[in-house]
Amino acid sequence: MTSMTHNRPEITGGVDTHGLTHHAAVVDSVGRHLADREFPATIRGYRDLLDWMRSHGRLA
Repeated sequence: MTSMTHNRPEITGGVDTHGLTHHAAVVDSVGRHLADREFPATIRGYRDLLDWMRSHGRLA
């Protein structure tokens, strides 16, 4: 039996919520800022935000 390793870095995401937009950021496991971005506060915006976070690594 073979095992799969998880090579994606572990990241933490945070969101500052507002009425019409949400500002999201991701940091690595030692707290270094990786990226931040603003998304609309809509169903599509929530999905895009989560996809964007996951594109930077494995959410902790």
